[in-house]
Amino acid sequence: MSYTKKRYITYLILTVFIMVTPFIKIDGNHMLLLSFVTFEFHFLGNVYNMNEFFIMPFLLMFLFIGIFAMTSMFGRVWCGWACPQTIFRVVYRDLIETFLLKLRRIKNKQKDIDYNKTSTKIKKYLGLILWIILSFIIAINFMLYFVPPEDFFEYMKAPQEHLILVMFILSIVTFLVYDIVFMKEHFCTYVCPYSRIQSALYDNNTKQVVYNYNRGGQIYPNNEKSIFNVKQWSGNEECTTCEACVKVCPTHIDIRKGLQVECINCLECSDACSTVMGKLGKKSLIYWGDTNSVLLNKIEKFLNPRNIVYMASLVICILFTAYFMSEKEPFLVNINKNTELYKIDEEGRVVNNYLLTIHNSADKKYTFDMEVLNKDITIKRFKAFSLNPKAKRKTVMILATKNKLVNPKVTLLFYAKENKNIKVKREIGFFSPKK
Repeated sequence: MSYTKKRYITYLILTVFIMVTPFIKIDGNHMLLLSFVTFEFHFLGNVYNMNEFFIMPFLLMFLFIGIFAMTSMFGRVWCGWACPQTIFRVVYRDLIETFLLKLRRIKNKQKDIDYNKTSTKIKKYLGLILWIILSFIIAINFMLYFVPPEDFFEYMKAPQEHLILVMFILSIVTFLVYDIVFMKEHFCTYVCPYSRIQSALYDNNTKQVVYNYNRGGQIYPNNEKSIFNVKQWSGNEECTTCEACVKVCPTHIDIRKGLQVECINCLECSDACSTVMGKLGKKSLIYWGDTNSVLLNKIEKFLNPRNIVYMASLVICILFTAYFMSEKEPFLVNINKNTELYKIDEEGRVVNNYLLTIHNSADKKYTFDMEVLNKDITIKRFKAFSLNPKAKRKTVMILATKNKLVNPKVTLLFYAKENKNIKVKREIGFFSPKK
């Protein structure tokens, strides 16, 4: 199977996964959602309140390190095989303009469209309309990762009441139309920071698109007006100068001149060369591999120090994420001390006042109660109360002691009466007068 077909299959799998993910629920919670409505983060069926976002830095670190690890080990596979910019360009250029409207030829991406014909102009506007429709679908799908689908579609029944959400969608659509239709592949070259720094990750042991000039001959421009007119020198000169690899390149480079920053590792040039050289009974001159193995026949170890460090970093991120996920509390308790340190009541007891907030993050209704684990501390004011799922309540909590000198740390146990295994411990400070 050609690299192009493999890429299209990869695009299809990624597109289906991304479109479906906002609608997948595990135990009533979303698989992945960063809700701007409820200020919650849903991950693999677990719900984290904004006070529990400690899991997110490790997920972001995993994503950031993962992209660079992928580049170090396999070259720019992200750019050519998973980047939304690349996928959207393939949809617009290859699916809409080439396959549906016949405005382009799939084997020649360098030839511009001739807009002198009226029929061509009509097709161009039709392609633009189709992409605008797809852009709205993409924008809505993107917003579903931040607004729960069940809430989003209710909001859209009265869009005039949710203008901020509407403006977000229109802004995304405008960006997608400008980027994909007008900016095209120049986005990768002039805007995307990753395309600039990725070259620092390359060495002779990094997989990349390699032109075997030992067989095809090194080349240089013969005519500055055309990148297709080239001369060859050195090597076995097996290259037929058919220029199929140049014509098919979506980023308009000549891979025979060596790896360039614009290359996105799509490997369409390798497919084109394989077709031509296959007719001559020879292998392609363009490979996906490391320079040492292709040009020097030198096998490099995959587990080199750099790759080991990347893999170790990813494992550490996964372990930290798993640890904090396991430490997730069944409900949230927040205790704040008021501005008054302490006071003495009519019975001579030392009294401390607190503002208590309990958030029931579970999907069931619970009645929450508490007890003090310190023997010399008593509860002067607190009553058990019930909370519906996702509800929270603030109340005043007052603790007292007959002793003037106590351990400044007080341990409290909060629990659900319906199930005492659902419990949370908190340690707070208790202020009392000195001798």
